[in-house]
Amino acid sequence: MEANKGINRRRFLKATAAIGTALAVQPAIDQAKASHTTRHEESSSTLKNVDIPYRTLGTGQAAFHVSALGFGVMGMTYNRSQHPDKQACIRLLHEAVERGVTLFDTAIIYGPLTNENLAGEALAEFKGRINVTTKFGHEVINGKGTGRQDSRPATIRRYCEESLRRLRLDSLPLFYQHRADPNVPAEEVAQTIADLMKEGKVRHWGMCEVSADTIRRAHAVCPLTAIQSEYHLMHRLVEENGVLEVCRELGIGFVPYSPLNRGFLGGGINEYTVFDPHNDNRQTLPRFQPEAIRANMRIVNVLQQFGRTRGMTSAQVALGWLLQKAPWIVPIPGTTKRSHLEENLRTFDFSLTAEEWHELETAVSAIPVVGDRYNAEQERQVEG
Repeated sequence: MEANKGINRRRFLKATAAIGTALAVQPAIDQAKASHTTRHEESSSTLKNVDIPYRTLGTGQAAFHVSALGFGVMGMTYNRSQHPDKQACIRLLHEAVERGVTLFDTAIIYGPLTNENLAGEALAEFKGRINVTTKFGHEVINGKGTGRQDSRPATIRRYCEESLRRLRLDSLPLFYQHRADPNVPAEEVAQTIADLMKEGKVRHWGMCEVSADTIRRAHAVCPLTAIQSEYHLMHRLVEENGVLEVCRELGIGFVPYSPLNRGFLGGGINEYTVFDPHNDNRQTLPRFQPEAIRANMRIVNVLQQFGRTRGMTSAQVALGWLLQKAPWIVPIPGTTKRSHLEENLRTFDFSLTAEEWHELETAVSAIPVVGDRYNAEQERQVEG
């Protein structure tokens, strides 16, 4: 990729250093009321004075009010190559809270267990001010993932209790089924969650990577707050398989994971990038093989060219595109870098017209995506 192809993350960091203490422009992507969370007086962060909008996932008793961008904790310990030490991760999570983020996402399988432990240690002091969501379903035995699914009622209950302990919470703000269990009907899973809600151990629930039919069946038993599936400019399946439409119809929120396509749309990955063989699943994904990366860089170039005349990075373009799709969509980008946190949250500084977003979609759609998002084993676990 040529150095002059748009504004990349390195140039963004240099640019933002000059405006570190400037006040943010009033967010325009979302007209929701901006949050006014209390700031820690002891923090000296130059980012802490910037508020971000709120959105609502779900409706009625399932409604869940959260910051319009969440934070995916996964990459701080799992599947994303090298990462800072624990204290640096904790400082960054605190920075996100100070900046106004109230939705933090983790899961039992991330690590396994280490990601929940980190989130619990880092975020327990903000109890009542932020929400840490987690996920069950992938079988974990003696701290190891087995590759199987287990959503039997007794297992869900056990995972709930264990997550509560690791996250240092009295109740789980939102508990997702991470993947559907082919041996347990969605209605049985929903009833188990409904019982946990009655007991005060779970407040809201969601499902990940499930079909529109499964969503309907589960929602009829216990109203869902959110569906979490992969969604970004290089993967728009939920627009085609009825998932987004059923969320709209039933008043269920939608949480796109990997909104930057595992970092690719941020422009910092190329065909020469080396992924840690011990802690990065991208090396196993067809879309992250060198030849696929080389072909797909054309999409990143489109985002960079689009953003260049608007003062936006490719990451901000990708996040902005998701945010304008619907007011009940809340992406959860993750990062281990303060500069990327700043970059992601500055997405709210920009306001584009529907015509501009259509122009972007048209340009991206003209470029075929090379490589599947998952290998065969992982794809089998996804409904659709």
